Amino acid sequence: MYIDGLNLYYGMKSMGWRRYYWLDLQRLSERLLRPYQRLQFVRYFTAKFLPDDNAPGRVERQDAYLQALSSLPKVRIQYGFHLEKTITCPYCGSGIRRYEEKMTDVNIAAALLEDANNDLFDAAILISADSDLTRPIEVVRQKFASKRVRVAFPPKRHSLHLSEVATAAFTIGRKRIAQSQLPDPVVKPDGYEIAKPASWR
Repeated sequence: MYIDGLNLYYGMKSMGWRRYYWLDLQRLSERLLRPYQRLQFVRYFTAKFLPDDNAPGRVERQDAYLQALSSLPKVRIQYGFHLEKTITCPYCGSGIRRYEEKMTDVNIAAALLEDANNDLFDAAILISADSDLTRPIEVVRQKFASKRVRVAFPPKRHSLHLSEVATAAFTIGRKRIAQSQLPDPVVKPDGYEIAKPASWR
């Protein structure tokens, strides 16, 4: 399983599914498998948010979630980063601070190709609607004819290009997400408890 974390997050956000942000990615991944398949690992690709006065508490909420995910035995987290940039408003000329996610699509592409080459999977599922990942899927299917790559689109996300190159494509529905929630709190092996952020309840 290869998960574009922020693509999934923004898809859920566009649906107003805040109460489902405390998502157990290992459990969700298992629900997306065919009956005869077995989950080997979950690669979760994301970038940490930078402090933003317009989104108070966002960094702390994400940090709590990442700590909770790190307790799942089959989940591996790989980080890109956010690049801060200032754009100029065309109407008033004032500077507007924006953040651009970097490296996630590159990290996913590299992992998918490397894992295919190392024969770590027979079938992969990519959770993303980022069309920049079209070519890596094409390469996997061309170079490794026996391997399959399915694309699971986050809610309210779709890519025709990914649909065309994948073995199959579908959209993740509300039921699967609702049934794949982490416990509250998550208790780590050392007894440390990680509570679901209050605003996600």
